[in-house]
Amino acid sequence: MDSLRSSLQPDRETTALRSWSLRIAAASLVVVLVGLLATAWTLNPDASGLGTHHQLGLPPCSIRVLFGIRCPSCGMTTSWAHAMNGEFRAAARASVGGFLLVLYALGGLATMLQIVRRGKMPAEKTIRHFTIALIAIAVVTLADWGVRVLGQ
Repeated sequence: MDSLRSSLQPDRETTALRSWSLRIAAASLVVVLVGLLATAWTLNPDASGLGTHHQLGLPPCSIRVLFGIRCPSCGMTTSWAHAMNGEFRAAARASVGGFLLVLYALGGLATMLQIVRRGKMPAEKTIRHFTIALIAIAVVTLADWGVRVLGQ
């Protein structure tokens, strides 16, 4: 029985390699999240609540061009720019989902930094909370979009 148990447990070398792989993956996500947040911080939010993404060289929203209505992600870049400048009400006015995604990104950044520090995945409960939060953000984003489209 002891030999079976010991053969099922990873050796120290395998555990150390997994820990470093996890740290590298988490550090990569830290770089991406910091890059996104820093980019949003450098943008000037468009006064109309839409169009801030043009400062990044991105084209107009195809849904707006083709159908004349906002898409679910319209206003998110503006929302991020407002949020990163501490203008939280303006961020939520531009896009509730975008504002919630900024908070989610900040929470994800803190979690990724913990993974880099410890070399271990967060508890299953934490992962479950992040998953539920992301689903809730998607639902809120779609509901906000529906209200805005119906209000046009």
